[in-house]
Amino acid sequence: MKIYFYAFSAIVAAVTLAACSNIDEDERLIYVQPADVAKHVLIEDFTGQACVNCPAASELIAQMQEEYGEENIIAVGLYSGSFGQNIRGDFYPLTTELGNYYYNLYGVSEQPSAMIDRHGVNSNYATWPAEVYNCIQDSAKVKLDITNSYDAATRTADITVSALAVKDISGTLQVWLTEDNIISWQYMSDGSADAAYVHNHVFRTAVNDRDGDSFNVSEGTTQTRTFSITLDEDWAAENVSAVAIVSDAGGVVQSVKAPIIAKDEDDSTEQEAEEEVNDNE
Repeated sequence: MKIYFYAFSAIVAAVTLAACSNIDEDERLIYVQPADVAKHVLIEDFTGQACVNCPAASELIAQMQEEYGEENIIAVGLYSGSFGQNIRGDFYPLTTELGNYYYNLYGVSEQPSAMIDRHGVNSNYATWPAEVYNCIQDSAKVKLDITNSYDAATRTADITVSALAVKDISGTLQVWLTEDNIISWQYMSDGSADAAYVHNHVFRTAVNDRDGDSFNVSEGTTQTRTFSITLDEDWAAENVSAVAIVSDAGGVVQSVKAPIIAKDEDDSTEQEAEEEVNDNE
């Protein structure tokens, strides 16, 4: 009886092994959909230095960033429009031609106005928090990351954007530069001009095409793009960040922001400077 049992067991094992060996390697892999990715909300704030109500809108954005975290509320201040230039048409310090291009492209007519994840222009900033709340409840179609490196000698920034698609994406990728902690004048609600006003998340330029590059990624796959740009001499590199935006016909799919100089690199540079001063003493 034992002989029959062992013989039967050997046959079963042989059949099982034979069955396993006939499965192609690729067929043994079971696809697992990537986990949900937290949605970051993009606020494109159309503003101007001569706009007396714009500081209140900027303060509201700062409050939302404090509530949700700056990494979850990606703000870009697009200085543009009639409040971005004088009656002769000369640009105020923070106004850019590209800012005006986007102002006209999206049909902005009032300031402050914002596009929140590009779901239309909203000129009633009191309603921005409710719109942001609705957008941040969504899951993103893509996990988006930025890795930056900066060469101080040449003022060149290399920006690498990596995207892991949770769902199929057919859209565009835009990469912008913003700068924080810019001290420049601003008209206030009482009509006065504050010469020491601090402007944050100020749009500086587009790194790639102003309308973005075609960006198509299949679910479960990763795509990486690398860009290089030389920073303007007037920009404080330690305050400059790269913003990556993936959008499709429905609006912004995901956005992410990262400083050109990582904080640990910045601290290291400051420490080296202090050590050099101490050595000289």
